[in-house]
Amino acid sequence: MTQLLLLVHFAATWYLVGLCWLVQRVQYPLMAQVGRDGFTAYEAEHVARISPIVAPPMVVELVTGIALALSGGPAFRHPAFLLSLGFLAAIWMSTFAIQVPLHERLSTGFDSEAHASLVATNWLRTLAWTARGAIVAWVMGSLSTAGTS
Repeated sequence: MTQLLLLVHFAATWYLVGLCWLVQRVQYPLMAQVGRDGFTAYEAEHVARISPIVAPPMVVELVTGIALALSGGPAFRHPAFLLSLGFLAAIWMSTFAIQVPLHERLSTGFDSEAHASLVATNWLRTLAWTARGAIVAWVMGSLSTAGTS
């Protein structure tokens, strides 16, 4: 069961690493090119389309991460894995305390200050997910090398 949890956790984490880099380097910067007239509709569509792509894997990542920490064995109580869960907490806090409110501001029309903040503050999530991905890959590699999981 631990192997399956870790595999699902790994897949969710790396899916989100890739998605976050795509959003950070492509999607968010291009928002400035939409134009003021169409921006409100664009932002509404962005949120409607991205939410079902992001939310389920985020929940899967959170649930499997907690499950591994609680019942996965000593490897999942290792300081590195616990640090990755700290990154996960930072991602969730940043999402709901910073990015969601910025998207709410942008939902009323393009705001260059809110847009710049969105791009700048999303680096926290991008780097945290990247670090998480590296740690989860290390844990997975360590367990497969040790022959235990």
